[in-house]
Amino acid sequence: MEQLYTRYKRLLLSLAYQLIGSFSDAEDIVQDVFLKVYDTKPQGLVEAPQAYLYKMVTNRCRDLHKSASKRKEKYFGQWLPEPVPTSNDETFEAIARNELLSYGMLVLLEQLSAAERAVFVLREAFGFGYADIAAVIDKSESNSRKLYSRARGKLGNLHQVEAASLEAGNAAWVNRFLSMLGRDDIDQVISMLGKDVVLISDGGGKVLSAVNPIVSPNAVSRFLLGVIRKSAQQGGFLQFKVSEINGQVGLIINSDQGVDTVVLFHVEDDLMRNIYFIRNPDKLKLFSK
Repeated sequence: MEQLYTRYKRLLLSLAYQLIGSFSDAEDIVQDVFLKVYDTKPQGLVEAPQAYLYKMVTNRCRDLHKSASKRKEKYFGQWLPEPVPTSNDETFEAIARNELLSYGMLVLLEQLSAAERAVFVLREAFGFGYADIAAVIDKSESNSRKLYSRARGKLGNLHQVEAASLEAGNAAWVNRFLSMLGRDDIDQVISMLGKDVVLISDGGGKVLSAVNPIVSPNAVSRFLLGVIRKSAQQGGFLQFKVSEINGQVGLIINSDQGVDTVVLFHVEDDLMRNIYFIRNPDKLKLFSK
């Protein structure tokens, strides 16, 4: 059992995280699955361990997805996936290098049903064929194809998001953007924002955050410059650190109280298209270790 845990833990964590958007819940699910198979020692685990474990984790995530959807309906403000640091942790780094979809894609996956999300993640992140997906989710191969097609239809133009994740890996671009903010140059800041830029902030009702998405270059630039000005007024206690988060370049904002905000970007054609502010302290614990 220990060999199985060592061999499959990383893969199962990556799968669970992308199915539910919470790394802490993903860890609990993977641990519970291994405890269960350790107690019951099912025959399927002996015959095909990887397929059996994938199926168990996927089913647990689908069950959690249903209850989590109800909790999200009551969530204060905007809900964003829990970010994971991938710059200095061996487990997270390995996940990011192999099977992790971009953060922007994880945000989009919230539009999907549990079954659609399972099919999409298994195919896009893990490269499963439809026959293997059907075995994992207990659907026919034909139904799996339909679920994948429906998911693609809901997600729209994925090419833009996929391409953006590559461009967002440019630390120089992020540093240039920060430099413009530091100069309080609103025209230059606006010039780096797309016409349809959207900023989403998740405070979970525990810290200050924008309840609704902030839309348009003018509104987003004023919000960002307001953050910088507030920091200056408070003695510059906010420190900005460019770091690798979810396998792409992001930003960690520290205050004198510790990690204050994690920021991730979606850049397209050298213009900011989406900005994600994660401020809910429950989602920043991995950055405080």
